Amino acid sequence: MAAQRLRPPDARFFRTLYALGLGPIVGRLILLLTTTGRKSGLPRLTALQYEEVDGAYYLGSSRGLQADWVRNLLAQPRVGVRVRSLAFEGRAEVVTDPRRLADFIELRLQRHPRMVGRILQMDGLPARPSRPELEAYAARLALVIVHPLGDDPVSGVGRDRDATMKA
Repeated sequence: MAAQRLRPPDARFFRTLYALGLGPIVGRLILLLTTTGRKSGLPRLTALQYEEVDGAYYLGSSRGLQADWVRNLLAQPRVGVRVRSLAFEGRAEVVTDPRRLADFIELRLQRHPRMVGRILQMDGLPARPSRPELEAYAARLALVIVHPLGDDPVSGVGRDRDATMKA
């Protein structure tokens, strides 16, 4: 009998936890990303693990460019984010360079060695893969970097970290 992958909880579960005021706890690992449906134009909510690096939020897509949430933000890069007790709008940047993705995975391994090591093992890699193994693995993935919209003198966009988002 083949091993069956565990499916993560539905985004509605995490939306409920955030609505109950548990964002500061749940948000240590999970953020809520709201994209605009590329066909419907409707808001689409996805719960994702993330890493915060220099004020930006890094999200890995195990389905690469085929993930619906990635395809949505390729069509419309403006997104909404709820993380911990913050809610803000951001601009998503999609990265497919295997070297940058390998850097991201190494960062995740550094911060969460047991969890990420186990994920890699479930994908057929050692818990501590070599750099060439990571880059080969990363070639099928995608990385999304969400840059919060801030006080940008060029675009004129102001920071909106306290906005109430309906997710």
